[in-house]
Amino acid sequence: MKDACFYAHSANAAGEWHHLCEHLKSVGDQARTFAGTAPWHDEAGLAGYQHDLGKYGDRFQARLRGQDSGIDHWSMGAWLALTQHQAIAAALAIQGHHIGLQRGGRDGLMGLDPARLARQHPLGLALSDPDLARLVARARADGLDFTPTATKAVTSWEKAVAAMLDVRMLFSCLVDADFLDTEAHFAGDTSGKYPRAPGPVLDAQAGLIALDRYMSEGVRPGTQARPEVRAAREALWLACAQSAQAATGCFTLTAPTGSGKTLAMLKFALEQARRHQLRRIVLAVPYLSIIEQTAQVYRAVFAGFPAHFVLEHHSLAGLGAETAQADAQPPQERERRLLAENWDAPIVITSNVQLLESLFSNRPSACRKLHNLMEAVILFDEAQSLPAQLAVPTLAALSHLSAAYRASVVFATATQPAFDALHPAVSQHASPGWQPVEVVPDHPALFAALQRVTVTWPAPGERRTWEDLADELRDIPQALVVVNLKRHAQALLEALGDTPDCVHLSTNLCPIHRRAVLQGVRTRLVAGAPCRLVSTQCVEAGVDLDFPRVYRAFAPLEAIAQAAGRCNREGRLRQPGEVLVFDPEEQGDWRRRYPTHAYFQAAEVTRRMLLEFGAIDINDPAAFRDYYRQLYDLSQPANQQPDLDRAIKERDFAEIARCYRLIEQDAIQVLVPWAERLDDFETLRAEAETEGINGAWMRRAQGLAVGIFRPRMDHPAWSILIPARLRRAGKGDRKQDEWFIIEDPRQEYYDEQLGLSLPQAEPVLIG
Repeated sequence: MKDACFYAHSANAAGEWHHLCEHLKSVGDQARTFAGTAPWHDEAGLAGYQHDLGKYGDRFQARLRGQDSGIDHWSMGAWLALTQHQAIAAALAIQGHHIGLQRGGRDGLMGLDPARLARQHPLGLALSDPDLARLVARARADGLDFTPTATKAVTSWEKAVAAMLDVRMLFSCLVDADFLDTEAHFAGDTSGKYPRAPGPVLDAQAGLIALDRYMSEGVRPGTQARPEVRAAREALWLACAQSAQAATGCFTLTAPTGSGKTLAMLKFALEQARRHQLRRIVLAVPYLSIIEQTAQVYRAVFAGFPAHFVLEHHSLAGLGAETAQADAQPPQERERRLLAENWDAPIVITSNVQLLESLFSNRPSACRKLHNLMEAVILFDEAQSLPAQLAVPTLAALSHLSAAYRASVVFATATQPAFDALHPAVSQHASPGWQPVEVVPDHPALFAALQRVTVTWPAPGERRTWEDLADELRDIPQALVVVNLKRHAQALLEALGDTPDCVHLSTNLCPIHRRAVLQGVRTRLVAGAPCRLVSTQCVEAGVDLDFPRVYRAFAPLEAIAQAAGRCNREGRLRQPGEVLVFDPEEQGDWRRRYPTHAYFQAAEVTRRMLLEFGAIDINDPAAFRDYYRQLYDLSQPANQQPDLDRAIKERDFAEIARCYRLIEQDAIQVLVPWAERLDDFETLRAEAETEGINGAWMRRAQGLAVGIFRPRMDHPAWSILIPARLRRAGKGDRKQDEWFIIEDPRQEYYDEQLGLSLPQAEPVLIG
């Protein structure tokens, strides 16, 4: 078959078939380019040239013609990379570019042996051709040259988290190049392929000019904060500008709530990018409410810049004012979605889940964007939200990302965790360990200058009933109450009864309902109108509210401090704002008072410090270092994930991806009939019933969806939940088990104040 034509993909809409040699050369060259200055860039190119080697097999060519099926076209290229080039990372990447990264141990790699696969393939597939020499000969005859690579991405697994991140980075270069070249083929016509236009380029100098203009023309003249608050914000601004002149690395940015941290850390990032020619800025945020709030600010800063200069990548991105619009997306939204697939934008705003779980993923779609974290500034807002049980591998991955790929990582928060105490454990997984530099060395002075509240702590053994608290709230026109559990919020609202101007906020409300509640609260606060907000913890981190008085149910110290950040935020009161910490009168074990055992442990550390000192100064960063050190001594975060630790030691990429989860995964989405968007609900429900659901439907439905833990099979909630059907070829004929719809919108299962209220036999609503 010397003169035969070999193809990578079937014909596109114009009838053009994709030549295999062109595809392999294009992917290899692009993968090498994506690797940039990484010492293993030639190995990335090699992975691209060999990733579809098996497509030179006759059986794969028959499959393209619809004459065969069940073909493995990747293992032979992986085996060639492993045996002839000793390129372990390339072998794993080639193997995983369709099925995901697998196992890097000896047994996993030897599973690529064609003799083994021919006898028994783990996926029940057949090799396109078990003769490696024949495949290589055909590739060489097609003009391909597999040049050995000198520098390998993996030479040792001793620092396993670091080495596995190197594999994922090379994997990212390969799969992104493969996706882009395939996409270009199927978008082409008779004149050739149509590669997508690259995203905008980060112009840090222009970004700094725009940011400084926004501050001087918009923020500073319009602020109503007291002089000392303005002075503290200026001090933070200058500290960020000065510290950004340092070399790339790992940083903490510790600054009090209300000090202008959101824009100050953007200043730091742009200054770093300008000084070190970094390519992008990625901001990771723990909660959707903060993402939306921050994205609005960033869009205002860069209003005159090209489209998608600021790119949002999270579950609510792209939702317009009309939730239930048609499937057809406007061109700008389609472009946003394409750029979000590989983060090809100057500034990316995303979630902690999206970023951190991708760093430990094995899936091509999740890992595709990772190479664009090279030479980037990566900002983590509200860094205290990182789960302690995942801290050690997370810090190891981030420190290696910084050291090996010229990236800067910044942990910003008012309640900075003492993660440096975990340095010895982190060092076992990545050589740099965790020894960040503080962006604001004099941050204790900032906290001292911005003491805008007084905290009243409960006396030992003092408890408060919901009725007592309700009686007190009736005499206070503006107050925020933050509780630990949704049923506590409901109990307090019931105690308040028909007290006017009471609103509720929790994740029982769908996202657009929560957004409307927050906007209404802000409007009433600015107008000086009565407003009593009862909320769960979802209001705490980063939500821009300014109450004169805040009540906080006893909680971990950082949660209390975050709640206090919603009190006298601008420092406009003549007297300090009041934060009153109370213990609800609840009987039973910790489950009656706290959402998780880890939350309970942290609250007990706070209680122990309170008993020891009589009071805790939440404006003293040293108090938080003491708190976190005690908490880590008690909880031993390095030992909390034995399954994850075992998977890391065994270099099992798939098991690591399963174990590394920031949030509970066994959850479902429920489409709810919020009265303000009932027409949208009906449109979405009718479409699901008649046509089934697809990705576009899910994106439009996100704004009207509430996430809950999956109920047990015998739970009464199932009596009112209709499973949506997946759409296939225009017909809903496939089952799925993640999306459900309220059976009858006329029933009282979605309350205007409380949100989703399902029939209950056990708690299923996510806290």
